[in-house]
Amino acid sequence: MEAAKEEVAKLPPGAVVVAAMKFTGGTAQELINWQKREGYKFPVIAIVDNFNAVDILSVMRDGGAVDVIQRPAIDKQLVEKVQKYIQDIDSVSPDNELIHRPSKEFQRIEREITRIASAEANVIIFGESGMGKEQIAREIFRQSNRTDKPLIVIEAGGAALVGEHKPDSEKSEMYNRIGGYFKKAARGTIILKNVHLLNFDKQSVVLHILSEDHPDVRVICTAEPELLEKVSDRTFRSNLFFTLREMDITVKPLRKVSEDIQPVAEFYLAQYAEEHHEPPKRLDASAVKTLKRHDWPGNIRELKNVINIAARNVEGSVITATDLPISRSSPEVTDSLRLRDSNVERQRIIEALEKTEGNKTQAAKLLGIGRTTLVYKLKQHGLK
Repeated sequence: MEAAKEEVAKLPPGAVVVAAMKFTGGTAQELINWQKREGYKFPVIAIVDNFNAVDILSVMRDGGAVDVIQRPAIDKQLVEKVQKYIQDIDSVSPDNELIHRPSKEFQRIEREITRIASAEANVIIFGESGMGKEQIAREIFRQSNRTDKPLIVIEAGGAALVGEHKPDSEKSEMYNRIGGYFKKAARGTIILKNVHLLNFDKQSVVLHILSEDHPDVRVICTAEPELLEKVSDRTFRSNLFFTLREMDITVKPLRKVSEDIQPVAEFYLAQYAEEHHEPPKRLDASAVKTLKRHDWPGNIRELKNVINIAARNVEGSVITATDLPISRSSPEVTDSLRLRDSNVERQRIIEALEKTEGNKTQAAKLLGIGRTTLVYKLKQHGLK
């Protein structure tokens, strides 16, 4: 038992514990109870001598072992079972770490994460590209009660959702592929990145799986602002949208929370220094001023690239404004109505309705959004 505790304490995030039902000095259940007391959340697979119902019930009840393997079947089942519950190292890499930031806006997001994590609802995280939506999705997973169950991350616009041919199946190739992800994620979570990129056929398959198969899987989506426009112009199915958006979080672009720019830049400087085993470099006043004046159309992703290049190219310990490789050919930044300060957004909607004497279709045109989006916004802001 003492050796088991020492080994568990050394495990990296995403690991799985395999333990005999009984071993020298303890049992799998005692090891599980110790993990709970110490705050470890590694899933445990218990090895049993036979499928005795009493033993299995005792080791799996009350959030105990996630699975059991009969000892004679170890050679056939162990690798498959471990693969089911282990998380890829990529899923817990520094790039997936949620960067804590000082702004009131981010403090609001952290409160939302905690509130949403405790629910079983599906979630959509709205925000511009590069704002760390996937990191927020993973943090919701980490704070949820599904953290010891599978986590599958899928890029909606990628090749992962291309159909896989199964001649003996009555289902479509696309259904088999997408349905396979839901089976792998049973009792766990799927993060569907950039859900706005799903074409209409894939939307139909996902909707069918969720509404007809009722899988025990929580779906957390990330989406750019255009998703609401797609719902409005009917290129994204509204019934799927509302199935996926039982709860939501909106993340403001970096230019709207300029107080976070310097702390995020310093985080990446420290990360670069740690990865390259060197003292961290610092930003002088001119560099900080330049960073804060930039619009950051690529948001945090763009900021990270700028900082990493500067840290790599500067020979001294201080980074100045002239050392920052900020592109002057960045795309023009336009503020989306959806991502404005909620008070400003609410006021713009009221003004548009007043100008059009309450005509929602005309008000939506003035605001540059679809009528369905406006109706959603009216409900969101409690307007009649």
